[in-house]
Amino acid sequence: MDTIDLRTEIKEFLSSRRARITPERAGLPAYGDNRRVKGLRREEVALLAGVSVDYYVRMERGSLAGTSDGVLDALASALHLDEAERDHLFHLARRSRVPGGPRRRRRAVTVRPALQQVLDAITDAPAWICNGRYDVLAMNHLARALFSPVLADTRRPANTARFVYLDPESAKAFFVDYDQIACDTAAKLRMEAGRNPHDEELIALVGELSTRSELFRQRWASQDVRLHRSGRKRLHHPVVGQLDLDVESMELPAEPGLNLTVYTAPAGTATADGLALLASWVANADGVHSVPGHVHGVAALRQRTDDGRSGLD
Repeated sequence: MDTIDLRTEIKEFLSSRRARITPERAGLPAYGDNRRVKGLRREEVALLAGVSVDYYVRMERGSLAGTSDGVLDALASALHLDEAERDHLFHLARRSRVPGGPRRRRRAVTVRPALQQVLDAITDAPAWICNGRYDVLAMNHLARALFSPVLADTRRPANTARFVYLDPESAKAFFVDYDQIACDTAAKLRMEAGRNPHDEELIALVGELSTRSELFRQRWASQDVRLHRSGRKRLHHPVVGQLDLDVESMELPAEPGLNLTVYTAPAGTATADGLALLASWVANADGVHSVPGHVHGVAALRQRTDDGRSGLD
């Protein structure tokens, strides 16, 4: 992939959202069963959005440059867009209003020492900072232990999208809900593409994943988008077993484009016990940095975990 073409993004996004809305769902009469299009016709979307057919056709052909926020809101309502999809539509429109630019390499992001101090101060929960491309830019020691399978690839910065799509066997063993993770990862990358369509590193990442993963090509073609939000994530750690984690992801206002994500578990649960075992090993091991992808580090962690479990019996 050489570029992310904004007009094509708009066209495919709007047409895919239109195709999923039936006349019945939109509150329109369906005349007969011989409709030649899947979902709504363009003229039906125009009617629902309160614009002319010609105007909507221009929008769906990729021209959002002169579209007002009011029209975008009406279009979002007509197409039953959720919050992420509405945000994506507005991102695409904003990018259409400024002159097209060449691919640009975003300056390398170095996490400020104060933010690393924040991560290091979180001792009972894995925490890390990522950007919209899924690059892992900083993490605390417990996150290193938890995400050792992701960090096994020596390429830096580590990238969870590459792990999900280019090391699928390891990813399926690690993520209990792998199919959902794969969907969400592609959807969040497409959301990022709407925000930064000229980001050279993002273009390169999407191109690499498209070239090497049929699953990613399928997920990318769906045009789905997702926001980084709170939720639950089920992991199967190679040493402590399954962990059902609560996830809180928040944007860093002073560092646009970066997100802090923290993984926790309610006290008294098996997952909390598993995190405690990881934390205990991290606190006492000299070789914490050997954990990612290092057999001796994992072996030491397994031995300490077995010892800890024996003490609980």
